[in-house]
Amino acid sequence: MKTAIVTGAAGFMGSHLVDKLVAEGYFVAAIDNLSTGTWDNLEQHGPERVLKLTWDITEYPDETILPLSEVDVVIHLASAASPVHYRRLALETLRVNSIGTENALKLAKRYHARFVLGSTSEVYGDPQISPQVESYWGHVNPNGVRACYDEGKRYGEAIAMEYHRQFGIDLRILRFFNCYGPRMQSEDGRVVPNFVRQALEGQALTVYGDGMQTRSFCYVSDEVAGIYAAATREGLAGEVFNIGNPEERTIMNFAQAVAKAGGVPLHTEFRPLPPDDPTNRCPDITKAQTLLGWSPKVSLEEGLEKTFAYFRSKI
Repeated sequence: MKTAIVTGAAGFMGSHLVDKLVAEGYFVAAIDNLSTGTWDNLEQHGPERVLKLTWDITEYPDETILPLSEVDVVIHLASAASPVHYRRLALETLRVNSIGTENALKLAKRYHARFVLGSTSEVYGDPQISPQVESYWGHVNPNGVRACYDEGKRYGEAIAMEYHRQFGIDLRILRFFNCYGPRMQSEDGRVVPNFVRQALEGQALTVYGDGMQTRSFCYVSDEVAGIYAAATREGLAGEVFNIGNPEERTIMNFAQAVAKAGGVPLHTEFRPLPPDDPTNRCPDITKAQTLLGWSPKVSLEEGLEKTFAYFRSKI
């Protein structure tokens, strides 16, 4: 049986990835310190397929902590990912994307395993080109309020590439664009759970700025399919991929889609745009389509329907 190590496994995206790996026949060592995740997301898996290890990856798990004989792939997703959480956990976010990334790389080196780094479109900052291609270096404020996440991820990419160059680690870097779906936290602070929760509670949808800034929304099953393709395809060492939906929407257009999906009238409340909030997000996924054979399949309408069904069960 193939074996995978997944950090951040109890979180939103991590738990969906564990589901996928188990379905594909893997044994998964799931690592999470539960600062933003919960093992409830993986309660469907028993110890014969998923080892649930409550552990902070900023501390290296030696053989006594993680007693595995062989590992095929290490997938590093551990990090707070929403502004609410990474501002609350700013230093922890910097550490998990620096020390934590190196410890995950050390695990890949120890087991001679493939390595997949979960990065983010935030490495592009407030981009001056659209759509964003992997070769774009970004436009990032290195000491702004978002820097703990933006620059933490940029450092994670840098150290991952040095492990590839110096130790021959077979790694792939994935930049995620606005993933959404079931298991997101209702108080997450990102636009999808914010809008869906507000719609269900009969509140006005909170729009920051003038609502003309753009985002690209990728349903979680599509995002996970991209991770799995990158983790299992041969001949991709050192490659960087955008994993997101290239359908670009303004926040106001997205608010309209949420109101329609929720079957409620559209009411909005405008607030000032937060510092360093990017004006546009749109991935160029040509590289993922060409080398991974991947592109998103789930429409925004279908994804929102599934997301609303989940939130109705929780709120």
